[in-house]
Amino acid sequence: MEALLAFAAALLSLRLAAMLAVRWRDRRRPELAAWSAALLAYAAASAALAWGAAAGWDSRSFRVYYLFGGLLTAALLGLGSLLLYGWRRIVGPALVYVGLAVGVAISVPVHGAFGGDIPAAQDHLDFFPARLLAVVANVTGTIAVLTVAMVTIRRRPVGNALIVAGVVVAALGTALSGLGAAKTAIFVAIAALLLYGGFTASPRRGR
Repeated sequence: MEALLAFAAALLSLRLAAMLAVRWRDRRRPELAAWSAALLAYAAASAALAWGAAAGWDSRSFRVYYLFGGLLTAALLGLGSLLLYGWRRIVGPALVYVGLAVGVAISVPVHGAFGGDIPAAQDHLDFFPARLLAVVANVTGTIAVLTVAMVTIRRRPVGNALIVAGVVVAALGTALSGLGAAKTAIFVAIAALLLYGGFTASPRRGR
């Protein structure tokens, strides 16, 4: 049951990522591309949850889960928010960070035995560089999302409120990940729906 629910969350996130990609193709707004990539990373992290729940956790499923869930999702969400605000120069550093995150996730040693629950990063990774990089990425990405949402709330009240709610739900799911893959997958699915609604909501029209 846990694997099925996590897989359903992955499919939902993948579908939402595809819908945002279509919107980017039609409108060529860079924030839509970043948000689509963020939801794609979210889908990959959910798929890793399903993989770990169905086949048992090992270093391979853990690396996938950590890369897309711990290193990329929040950072790409923050990138989209900064692009929405007009910070186009952030694209270059963001691409460098993505390459760094992939390299770290592939190369860092993973130690410790895996059990049936979602692995805790502190049990399997050294603080530097993998866990430090995740802390920096998640903090800065979340700050970027929340700050831009607050600054532009009057222009997009509904959309920004949904974005803030999605970030809160995703963070809550991460905090409660030790309760099991199924409960985490529920938070993933709800957060994906909230984020999609926030990203695609139309701004308030002036009179």
